[in-house]
Amino acid sequence: MENERSLRNADVSVPRLLPEKKELSSNTSKLRQLSKFLGPAFIVSVAYVDPGNFATNISGGSKFGYSLIWVVLFSNLMAIFLQIMSAKLGIATGHNLPEMCAKVFPKNANWIFWIVAEIGAMATDLAEFLGGTLGLYLLFNIPMIYAGLLTGLITFFICYMEKYGQKVIEIIISILVAIICIAYTIELFLSKPDWVQVGVHTIIPSLPNNDALLIAVGMLGATVMPHVIYLHSQLVQHRCTDSSIKGKLKHLKMEKIDVSIAMNIAFIVNAAMVVVSAAVFNKNGLIVDTIEQAHTSLQPLLGSLSSGAFGIALLASGLSSSAVGTIAGQTIMKGFVNISIPVNIRRLITMMPALFIIAIGVNPMNVLVLSQVALSFILPFPIIQMLIIAKRKDLMGALVNNGFVRLFGILISATIILLNILLLYLTFTGNV
Repeated sequence: MENERSLRNADVSVPRLLPEKKELSSNTSKLRQLSKFLGPAFIVSVAYVDPGNFATNISGGSKFGYSLIWVVLFSNLMAIFLQIMSAKLGIATGHNLPEMCAKVFPKNANWIFWIVAEIGAMATDLAEFLGGTLGLYLLFNIPMIYAGLLTGLITFFICYMEKYGQKVIEIIISILVAIICIAYTIELFLSKPDWVQVGVHTIIPSLPNNDALLIAVGMLGATVMPHVIYLHSQLVQHRCTDSSIKGKLKHLKMEKIDVSIAMNIAFIVNAAMVVVSAAVFNKNGLIVDTIEQAHTSLQPLLGSLSSGAFGIALLASGLSSSAVGTIAGQTIMKGFVNISIPVNIRRLITMMPALFIIAIGVNPMNVLVLSQVALSFILPFPIIQMLIIAKRKDLMGALVNNGFVRLFGILISATIILLNILLLYLTFTGNV
C-alpha cells in the first residue's frame, strides 16, 4: 500500500514539474541564441566611453555641475537609433555603409566622403591615443613620449589579435569596457552625488550660458561618433549567415538587443563621469582644465582609490578605443575608395599628430575637447548617407526605413547641424 501511495504521489508530482522544465529549457535556449549575436555593439560602445568623453564630461561637470547630464541622455538616444540603423543597413544589404556609398554615389562624391571620414578618424585617433598615453603617464609616471610609444605597441597587439577572429576582439574589448564600468562604479560610490539634482538635470534640458554650448556640442560629438556608424555596418557581416527575409529580421531583432544593452551601459558610464565631476570638482569650486588636474585633484578629495580608478578607466578607454578606431579606419578607407593600407602603417601615420602634440606640450584636455567638436561637425555626413540609402527598397528590401524612421533621422541630422551653426555663430561673434 505504501508503495502504491508513493507511486501515485510521484505520478501527480511529475506533470507539475514539466512546464517549469520546459520554460527553463526555452529560456536557456533563447539566452544561448542571443549570446551568439552579442558583441558588435560592445565593440562600437567603446567609442562612447573613449578619452574624448572623459575630457568633455569632466569639463562639463566641473564647470556647470549637473546641468549637462541631459545632453548625455539625448546623445545616447540618438546613438541607439543611429547604431540600429547602421546595423540594419549592414544586415539588409550584406555590405558596410562605405561600400554602399561607393555603389550609390558618384566617384567624386565618394572621394569627398572618404576625406571627411578620414579627418573624423584622425580626430578620433588623436583623442584615443592621447587618452591611453595619459593613462600610462598618470598611473605609472612614464614620460609622455615613452607612454605614447607604449600605447602604440599595445594597440598594435590588440589589432594583431584580430587575425584570430572578430570574437577574440569582442572579448578583449568587452573586458576593457567592464574595467571602465567597475572603475566608475567605485568613483560614484566615493563621490556621494546629490541624486535629486542628478534626476532633475537628466530630464530637464538647460544651458547655463554660451560657454556651455561648446561643451554640449563636444559631448554630442564625443557620444555619437561618426567612425563607429561606419564600423557597425561592417561588424554585423560576420553574423549574416541567413540571407532569407526571416533570417534578416531575426538578426536585426537580436542586434537591437545587443545595441540596447551596450549603449545603455555606455550611457551609465558617461553620466557617471559628469555626476562625479559635478559632485567632486564643481561642489568644491574647482574648474578642471586638464585630465592630469582631474587625476591629482581626486586623491586629496576622495583618496588614492578614486584617483587610481580614474587612471585605470582612462587607460582601458584609450587602449580599447585606439584599437576600435584603427579597425574603423580600415573599413572607411577600403569601402569608399577601395584603398587598402596595412593596419600597422596606417597606425603609424595616425599616431604622428598625437606624438607631435605631446612633444610640443599642448594641453591634451583642450585638444580632446576640440577633437570632439570636430567630430560633431563631421557627424551629419554618415547620417545623411544612411538615410538616403536606407529609404531605397531596391537596396534594403523588407528592412527599408519607413516614413517614421526617416523623419526621426532627419530630425536628428537637423538638430546636429543647427547646433553646429549656432556654435559657429557664437564663436565668430566672440560670445564663446
